Amino acid sequence: MMQGAIARVCMVVAAAILNHPLLLPQENATLPDQDEELMARMRMHEERLEMERARLEKELSQLDSEQEETSSEEDYIWCFWSAVSFVVFFAVEVGRVQVGADAANRPVEDEDVLSEGGSVTPRTVALDKEILSNFCDKCTYTSAHENWRVREFVEGFAYDLLDSLRSVCDRQADMEVWDFVGIGSMFESWKACKPLTCDLIVPFSPPDPYSFQFQLWCSPSSDVPPDMQGCGRIKVSRFGENQEGCVCGSANLGEDMLCLLHGEDDAVQVDRSPDELLCSRNTRFLAKDQVTKWFQVSLTKAWGRISYKYDFELTFPNLDAAGALKIQFPSGKVMVMNIIPVVQLEDTDAYFVSHFPSDCDGSPDPCWPLSFAVYERNLLKHFSKRLPQNSCHLHCLQIVTFLHRKQTALTGKSFLTSYHLKTALLHLLLTQRPSSVWSVESTEHRLRDVLGFLQRSLHEKRLHHVLIGNSKVPEEVQVPEMFRKAEPVNLFRSLVLRRELHAATVRHFHEMLRNAPVLIQEYTHHTYATD
Repeated sequence: MMQGAIARVCMVVAAAILNHPLLLPQENATLPDQDEELMARMRMHEERLEMERARLEKELSQLDSEQEETSSEEDYIWCFWSAVSFVVFFAVEVGRVQVGADAANRPVEDEDVLSEGGSVTPRTVALDKEILSNFCDKCTYTSAHENWRVREFVEGFAYDLLDSLRSVCDRQADMEVWDFVGIGSMFESWKACKPLTCDLIVPFSPPDPYSFQFQLWCSPSSDVPPDMQGCGRIKVSRFGENQEGCVCGSANLGEDMLCLLHGEDDAVQVDRSPDELLCSRNTRFLAKDQVTKWFQVSLTKAWGRISYKYDFELTFPNLDAAGALKIQFPSGKVMVMNIIPVVQLEDTDAYFVSHFPSDCDGSPDPCWPLSFAVYERNLLKHFSKRLPQNSCHLHCLQIVTFLHRKQTALTGKSFLTSYHLKTALLHLLLTQRPSSVWSVESTEHRLRDVLGFLQRSLHEKRLHHVLIGNSKVPEEVQVPEMFRKAEPVNLFRSLVLRRELHAATVRHFHEMLRNAPVLIQEYTHHTYATD
């Protein structure tokens, strides 16, 4: 009897250990905190185990006080069956924990997290292979047929417009504007649907003798707020001067001495006010709203000087977004151009951006978000060289972006953006091997992978920036070391802080899944009917 009771106590202790939360995989460590019902069940389970342990200890103490003698054969039989029960129970518990670990670590294609309502998931959404193939063929033909003409027009018009902008600016007082850089879907060959949209970034620098100094969120001595991950501040300072100023203005250098910073014919430099330098009030930090106003006014004046050359109508539909242009041609076709003022981070290809075209909740002044669009374009080029010919990775991005835009047109804007969709694809490209899995024949499976990755990211409220703190990024993409070694940045951080925003975003995604078959089919039939 004594041995049997001890065996049962050991069985309960083993069950408690196996059910301890620390034994479960850490990938889903955030889920119990988000699920109060699960936590309640775990507490009840722990209380039941505690009660069972107390009962067995009491029984054990009673057995110690009893002086009943039992035959050795009965003790042997009881201990044998207790041991067998313990082994069976232990095997069942180990199997259960292993199943949980496999479920947490399984690949994206096995993701079966139920959507809202429990009806549609990335695995069960109806995707017809023939319709998907027709959609991809149409997108490929349209991109190849239009891209070269559109880019030729955009580059010529942008050069003309920026030249005109430079002519209306005061070179002694205004910011200096440099040549544009093309980014986004048009320049990465995954343009999804109309209207045609082109994104251009235009670097600018302060007038002499001023320069920009940068404070990044990931710098050791940074005082950028912790909720501004992925951002930085831009300080405007006089070039080549310390806090006391250049000594040539306050000391007698003699007739034979020459200041290397200022020639003898240079006029006395007058300190400009923060407003003149587009800074935030009472600071020397560059302000996004000030830059937006300056750029918008300058661009409007620049268009006024060259409008007679063109036969299309140009309007500024969004005055809050500097450089947002809408072009309507005589044929009725419409093109959207986003010319965005940016500040280049030293000698890198990273840029501080005044705003993102799809950003619905921008960072407050004077914090500027940092764009890695050029590095992301290089990463896509890296994959294009190594994936099979006519690979499906850009097709997947086109399809999911198309679905997102169509759903946005139906139910309004959401937190989810095309940048989040591209980030999900890039994460999968970095993790899925071999490259043959991205062949055109696997479009349906890879599309489900992208949707499944997005669903899991929304469920966990976690989508890391693909380049920051990611050791899987190839070195040839040349991401600066300070960003490779930085802590990962969660693009879904706002969903953690704002429960209502998360619920609305999840609803948007699930509605997109439900409507996906109809949206793709209608688009395919419509485009083929109009050809």
